Amino acid sequence: MDDKEKQVDAYADRVANSLKAKSHMNKNNSTKKTNKLWMWFGVIVLIAILLWWLFSIGIFDAIIGTTNG
Repeated sequence: MDDKEKQVDAYADRVANSLKAKSHMNKNNSTKKTNKLWMWFGVIVLIAILLWWLFSIGIFDAIIGTTNG
């Protein structure tokens, strides 16, 4: 019985370690996806700030002809 119990314990340890490894890999993958989303959000915000700045200094106003004069 001792030999059988050792085999069962060894198998349980292998399963537990593989589940931990899979969990760790899944966490890393989801973190990468989250980081990519934040990067694209930052790019969009920077583009919006650039467009707002260009409108505020009047470059786009002059190009599209919305200014009077």
